[in-house]
Amino acid sequence: MTTDWKDGILLKVVNVILYFGFLGSNAYSIAGPTHWYGYGKETYFTPATWTFGIWSLVHLLLLGTIVYQFFDNGKKVIVDAINWRLPLLILLNTIYLNLWGHGRYILAFIFSLLVSSTVSHIYYIVKKHHAAENINDELWIHLPFSVWHGFTTFLIFVTGFDAFGVNALHHHAGIFTKVFVFLSLLFLESTSAAYAFSGPDGDLAGSVAIAWSLFGVYDRKSRPDVIMITALTSRCSRPTFFRVRSLVGPRLRCPLPFLDRQGCLWPLQPRSLPQHP
Repeated sequence: MTTDWKDGILLKVVNVILYFGFLGSNAYSIAGPTHWYGYGKETYFTPATWTFGIWSLVHLLLLGTIVYQFFDNGKKVIVDAINWRLPLLILLNTIYLNLWGHGRYILAFIFSLLVSSTVSHIYYIVKKHHAAENINDELWIHLPFSVWHGFTTFLIFVTGFDAFGVNALHHHAGIFTKVFVFLSLLFLESTSAAYAFSGPDGDLAGSVAIAWSLFGVYDRKSRPDVIMITALTSRCSRPTFFRVRSLVGPRLRCPLPFLDRQGCLWPLQPRSLPQHP
């Protein structure tokens, strides 16, 4: 049954307003007088500046989410199921970025936990109770929150090292710093693998978001004291792509032109064994 696009109009308008506030805040962080990315506190977990380019992908996908909420299938999930959690998530994320960009790292760390908790709740609702029915559901509902959830998990560790870690420009990495960096990388690698193997179809977007972030840490080679740590990062991040690649097979469901009717990626479709009489 087709519903009126005005149903839930208050929530839809709030989503639109907060989205553009979120977008404007991130745009200001790049084009404004002070650059937030790459010019803050330098820790032994600080990723390369290009790592934060994933926010551009989040904004692009979220724009589709904002538009999709005015359609029946989108309203059913975004307005009726996710409800006010989405504007709450956007608001918390905007506050987090502003706190982090202005060097208030302890408060930013607290808000990163709130952001992670909120996006995790939305992620659970979407994945467990609203399976994608078409490509629009995949692109504008499942994909944005998968990427957002994965990248937010990584940002908790980045912000934690900003808040409680030593400055890499003034202090050598002690044994505790090295241990915490290694454990953080190990946890993120395990989380990335868990994304990849979560269910028969996996969650490639969340897995790749974390793998992308780990390569960003590896690429930040400006400090000679972290050669060993970046080597550990490389060891942690590379296997993720092999895990992701292993999932791109007959169980991957994605309605794209290069998939056959059974949902198999045709170049990787397993060959049938010869039948012997």
